[in-house]
Amino acid sequence: MRRSPAFLTGALVGGLLTAPLIALLYLADRLGDFPFVPYTLFDWLGRVLPGDVITRVIEGMVSAIRALNLGETSGTAKTIENGMGILALLAIGIAAGAVLFAVLHALDRRLTEHARSVPGLITGALVGLPLILITRHMLYSPGAAFTAAAPEVLALAWLAVAFLVWGAALGRVYNRLYPAPDHASIGPTLPEASVTRLDRRRFLIRLGGATAAITVAGAGVGRLIAYLEAQDLQATIEARRRAAEAMPTGLPNSGDPVEPAPGTRPEYTPLEDHYRIDINSRPVEIDGNAWRLQIHGLVDHPQALALDDLIARYEAHDQYVTLACISNPIAGDLISTTRWTGVRLHDVLADAGVQPGAAYLRVRSADGFHETVDLALVDEEPRLLLTYQWDGIPLLPQHGYPLRLYIPDRYGMKQPKWITEIEVTAEYEEGYWVVRGWDAVAQMRATSVIDVVAADSAYPDPATGQMLVPIGGIAHAGARGISKVEVRVDDGPWAEARLRAPLSETTWVIWRYDWPFAPGEHTFTVRCAEGDGTPQITERRPTAPSGATGLHSVSRSL
Repeated sequence: MRRSPAFLTGALVGGLLTAPLIALLYLADRLGDFPFVPYTLFDWLGRVLPGDVITRVIEGMVSAIRALNLGETSGTAKTIENGMGILALLAIGIAAGAVLFAVLHALDRRLTEHARSVPGLITGALVGLPLILITRHMLYSPGAAFTAAAPEVLALAWLAVAFLVWGAALGRVYNRLYPAPDHASIGPTLPEASVTRLDRRRFLIRLGGATAAITVAGAGVGRLIAYLEAQDLQATIEARRRAAEAMPTGLPNSGDPVEPAPGTRPEYTPLEDHYRIDINSRPVEIDGNAWRLQIHGLVDHPQALALDDLIARYEAHDQYVTLACISNPIAGDLISTTRWTGVRLHDVLADAGVQPGAAYLRVRSADGFHETVDLALVDEEPRLLLTYQWDGIPLLPQHGYPLRLYIPDRYGMKQPKWITEIEVTAEYEEGYWVVRGWDAVAQMRATSVIDVVAADSAYPDPATGQMLVPIGGIAHAGARGISKVEVRVDDGPWAEARLRAPLSETTWVIWRYDWPFAPGEHTFTVRCAEGDGTPQITERRPTAPSGATGLHSVSRSL
């Protein structure tokens, strides 16, 4: 009976002490670029867990965000992922406290007060060592995903001290709550036991207050620093935009007569709103001056190209692109459109001199991501770009600075960011997400979406006086184009919508249908056909493993 209360008290103390530990680790991360263990732990789990587990987590997260209307999916998902890393470390701390208290309580009568302090340090070492090894593997080993800013020896020493102090604190709190037998009565009377329980309760309340203060202070200062860094990033974006004012402005379809229905999503996605999905808790930050693109393998002339080399040696090409995540559900927001600027991969490889027998490119990124590209596709597709600008300014760190790959007609899972290496090879190797069970081709599915039924913007038909309600949205099919969009109201006939000229052959199409208003409850459904007339797939399928399919419908009471 005595073990259970000690076990539960240990769990409580473990949580109370792990919370400020996390806050202090976060503060050190923001102040000195030291590793933040919850993030490295989460990123490591994402690499070692089975692909089907990762897929279920992704699908569950996206579904929950949409069902609970938690906001923009990619940003919210990243916040949830970061929270999961924090909760994972908190759970480890709670479990360690529970086990330590239970073991010490079982051995209570056999240990002196001095000896009872050692298990706390051992607990700190047992918890900290695996986490330190994971951190080193993720950030500092020769095959590390990317390198943290803080020097390795200093960073790992800081983590060792932090976990040892945390373990020692667990041991000291146990000694305070459960004094050694030579400092407490072996057979306390009932009043003495009551006083002891009251003293423990008061101590736990004081401990909770102290740890809460440390946690709030550490996390608060860390968040303030993060906020200031975000403000600096926004200022950088604005400065880059001002510097690029001499570039051509206006969209290529600005004179098209078809106006989007009021409430349709922006045709061109503001850079700040472009979705971001990757395998890291935070963006990789690369020193552009030191960075080189290594091209090697079956080539006559291996290359080590700086970003300035790519810009100076090769003609720049612009391409308006709609990019979507393969995890984007029907009518989801993991899809955006912006202008990509870069150089043709075909031209770069021509200078390297691809040798006979070469068939594939293994593209590797600084974050550990990798993808395989068929060389035949590089030869056939001139729009395949090594991209260094979005929206006329250098790539932001969260979007792949200094270089990312664009492959037309493919989901985002096939578009590596933070590229560091291209190996020309004769052998095929499955890409990062293909290994985890996703489609090897990942061709974008034809999709049409209703963004708005703009009842508030109804207007009379000039010819008949009939009130018309603008309905609008987007349709896209990768690089295959859209030839037709149709809308059905309830069980009525399909009516063709008007199409606005797309920004390019690789972007979505804005469509509009002006519906003759009729009061009541109505269901609106949309479908599209690809450029060659191929209808979109109407069967409802999930995102995994090849991208979602099915018709989109919305119901409105008008």
